Amino acid sequence: MASDLEALKPERQALRERGARVVFTNGCFDLLHAGHVRLLERARSEGDFLVVGLNSDASVRGNKGPGRPVIPEHERAETLLALESVDRVVLYDDPTPLRLIEALLPDVLVKGADWAADAIVGSVEVERAGGRVVRVELLEGRSTTGLVEKIRRT
Repeated sequence: MASDLEALKPERQALRERGARVVFTNGCFDLLHAGHVRLLERARSEGDFLVVGLNSDASVRGNKGPGRPVIPEHERAETLLALESVDRVVLYDDPTPLRLIEALLPDVLVKGADWAADAIVGSVEVERAGGRVVRVELLEGRSTTGLVEKIRRT
């Protein structure tokens, strides 16, 4: 089950007090594939505790169109939480995770290298708070949009 942001705030504070490095990444994670798994494992390797911001169904529809998501939000959250690399999942309805990032101020913000450094939402806030931003190379040829298109063609 996905965590609630308000419930996660005190946990974030406790982690900060223990000196644990909190890492944040986000996405739709609609059809989980090897590219996602590698991104999440790399994100986790950057710290001690990985929080994944997960676009809600409404947010995915707004960003990707009416045919998405393929998998409902609670199933996507459950799948992510089954991965050893993921510690918490927080759903969000906004088009971007900025509100989550501002609330959690992770020590490390991780995004795929398909995002330009100056286009990564929350990078300014994280760096201003003393954190850092890491861009991870993607697994070539792996994308949920590509998988969905392939499935629809066949």
